[in-house]
Amino acid sequence: MAMPSNRDDNSKGYTVLFAPFLYLLRDYGLPVGLRELLELNQGLQKGIVSTLDDLFIFSRLVFVKRVEYADAFERAFALYFYDIDIPAVQEGDDALFSTEQFRRWLEEEIRTGRMPRHAFWHYEPEELMKRFWDTLKQQMEEHHGGSRWIGTGGNSPFGNSGNASRGIRVMGASKNRSALRVIGDRRYVEYSDRNQLREENLRQALASMKHMQHAGPFTRLNLDKTVTMTARNGGEIDLVFERDLRDKISVLLLIDNGGYSMLPYIEITRILFSKMHERFEDLQCLFFHNTIYEKVWTDFRRTSPLDTEQLLLRRPDTRLVIVGDASMAPEELEARGGALSNFSDFSSPPSSTWLHKLSRRFPWSCWLNPIPREYWMRTHGAYTIENIGRIFPMVDMSLGGIKEMVSRLSG
Repeated sequence: MAMPSNRDDNSKGYTVLFAPFLYLLRDYGLPVGLRELLELNQGLQKGIVSTLDDLFIFSRLVFVKRVEYADAFERAFALYFYDIDIPAVQEGDDALFSTEQFRRWLEEEIRTGRMPRHAFWHYEPEELMKRFWDTLKQQMEEHHGGSRWIGTGGNSPFGNSGNASRGIRVMGASKNRSALRVIGDRRYVEYSDRNQLREENLRQALASMKHMQHAGPFTRLNLDKTVTMTARNGGEIDLVFERDLRDKISVLLLIDNGGYSMLPYIEITRILFSKMHERFEDLQCLFFHNTIYEKVWTDFRRTSPLDTEQLLLRRPDTRLVIVGDASMAPEELEARGGALSNFSDFSSPPSSTWLHKLSRRFPWSCWLNPIPREYWMRTHGAYTIENIGRIFPMVDMSLGGIKEMVSRLSG
């Protein structure tokens, strides 16, 4: 096995290691490029890495710039170096059943006869989920090196013997496998942008939306300015007081309530409502059905109407957040009066007119859709989702979507 070297004696160029790993990281959503790859290779050339655990720690320092990318990095590392494919979900999360990893595992279990062909009929979902995670944990515990990293032969560019013409010499297999244990802990899955919203990570995401202004009486002593002004006055004390910095952001929250299509998202909408009330003192919550017409409602039962024109009188720096699946018949969005029933007022403008008015009045606005983004164009309301997305910036109700919303509303 060759010793570390980025120089190829048989050519005038340089051989850069781990380019395929870089592409895999990109597939996993990490914003990495040539600069990080060169940093990694420079570290290898300087002899920083001698074991797989060293490589794990060093490459994580190089490639992971924000905590939300840590879980994706660890999963990519496990796949590339250990051939262990970990799904991007937590244990106990029903989203496991929609992952490619679960599908492949179930097909293999059925093919080998360890499970009957109609496994979902024979086992409860919780049992299937437990079996999958138990299999993955056993695979990680019994693993002794993958084809891409360590071994006593083969074409791996890493190890203590083998056929590769270039590579990094390491002193045998990584016996402690501490990197694999770290990856198995899944310490950062909560922070992944693709993760489902929960109370803790939602609070963390909303906390970054600040609009701080000086407000109230001058009661806060600015010690630095006091020292500066006292020095300028030749030692005569000059106390400098300031007003407190307070979050003066005003938020208008409109929630789709009453339709059957929103029933699956009641719990996550409730969490969002609760956490936004905790985060923002100046928050008004109103309700609508499917989309917004000439009236909205001040109560969730929709018995106390409020003219939408009244909303347009609010300050334009108000942050507008609309929560709804945006899935409806096209007529509800484009027909006069919405064509919702025989009692619709067909003299009133269509909903699209009111949405355009709100969008122009409140430039800091966002439509928060509880349907995962990958299903927007495959659901029955794809047409209206697409058209509303042309009026308002639309994000899904994942952690990454909430962060994108916060970024837009923060201006």
